[in-house]
Amino acid sequence: MPDTSLVAIAVSLLYLGSAACIYRILLTYRTTQGAIAWIIGLLGLPYIAVPLFFVFGRSRFGGYVKARRMGDKSLTALLTRFEQHTTSLSMPEQQDLDKQMQVLCKLGRQPFTEGNKCTLLRDGEATFEALITAIENATSYVLLEFYIVRSDKIGQRIKTALEKKLSEGVQVWFLYDDVGSFGLSRRYLNELAKAGAKVASFGDGNIRRLRFQINFRNHRKLLVCDGRIGFIGGINLGDEYMGTVLGQGFWRDTHCRIEGPAVTGLQLAWLEDWNWASNEFPQLDWTPKDRLPGNEQVLVLPTGPADTWETCTLFFLSCINNAQSRIWIASPYFVPDVQVVNALQLAALRGVDVRIMIPEKSDSRLVGLAAYSYLIQASQAGIGIYRYQPGFMHQKVVLVDNHYAAVGTANLDNRSMRLNFEIMAINTSQTFVSDVDAMLTEDLSYCRKMTQEDYQGRSIAFRLTCRAVRLLAPLL
Repeated sequence: MPDTSLVAIAVSLLYLGSAACIYRILLTYRTTQGAIAWIIGLLGLPYIAVPLFFVFGRSRFGGYVKARRMGDKSLTALLTRFEQHTTSLSMPEQQDLDKQMQVLCKLGRQPFTEGNKCTLLRDGEATFEALITAIENATSYVLLEFYIVRSDKIGQRIKTALEKKLSEGVQVWFLYDDVGSFGLSRRYLNELAKAGAKVASFGDGNIRRLRFQINFRNHRKLLVCDGRIGFIGGINLGDEYMGTVLGQGFWRDTHCRIEGPAVTGLQLAWLEDWNWASNEFPQLDWTPKDRLPGNEQVLVLPTGPADTWETCTLFFLSCINNAQSRIWIASPYFVPDVQVVNALQLAALRGVDVRIMIPEKSDSRLVGLAAYSYLIQASQAGIGIYRYQPGFMHQKVVLVDNHYAAVGTANLDNRSMRLNFEIMAINTSQTFVSDVDAMLTEDLSYCRKMTQEDYQGRSIAFRLTCRAVRLLAPLL
């Protein structure tokens, strides 16, 4: 029989750990529902809840906050120079829109810039061709940051292009997320490093980042060449984004190519992440870029759990609350919290055309089930939920009235709003807005609008499962 004194010590330590977790929750919680759920679990089932809390429980990325503060002087100096050499958005004929943009600038700690040119890339083939062309034309350096990198055909094409540039003396900095790129071979990374690339991950190899956490992922997908051409959107480096992976079928996604001063914003976001991951502060080109004929106004908005506010949540709320005629959101994952749901309902009730586009078949069974649970609330308020039919839709796009559109990495779910590092590019150009309008209008033509019958007509077991899965929304 086990020594009863040892059992008593183990139980005491377990409840002491539970008390420490509750202490941390009370000091840092962001939502009362999540805090209460954790506390009940920690008190009732501490042997399960304590280990889970170390994996899922933290709501702030404290280490990144400290790293940001340590490097804040250098980053602040760069931000100041950026603001001094760019023209902030000024649209006196649309004062309300201008106020919205001022709020978003404060959230992202970056200015709106004029003189940009943005090109929509509507699938993997167009995106990868554009990425590789930009890499091939780079003369000084290439910065990469992707959530998922695979050593498949696409991954090898990118690596080959990078190795060629390295042989020509072009510098390469390669940042990937260690959870998203879990299957990436060590050989792939070693070969890049051997060719001369600087390689770092957003998770291991640094003492200040050692943690039992799968949250706080770097979900950003961006590439910058020479500080002059940048890319942002939903496409990672993998064959599935070409729709060529067996069993996955057609993949619908959107990326964006940016030229002009806004690329500096992408570069600043990358630099902060690289500084956190490697303790290095590379010397890059910060020379102000000439305005381009397109003269599009663009704001780069990085968001993440190290921000003072819930920046991504506030971005979506700002878009929804300020919409006057329509707000269309395309997101593969629709698991919003109550404040976003309420904002969408209010927008629909005041006559705004609210449309949420999600895939018919999700790559996450739980997320797909949770989406059904919002259908009654949505339908009763007049919110349209549209399911994309031809294949898996992975794009992250927001269209507000005819005023501005955003393309990037943020989903309409708790992970993007509170746990992941995301990035969006917001564009007020009528040309770009028209392009996004045409793109989403075509996508919607391939969608099926859901009705209450899609939920109410299913079995009670299905409806109970959907409601139960929705309880897991903070983890999905």
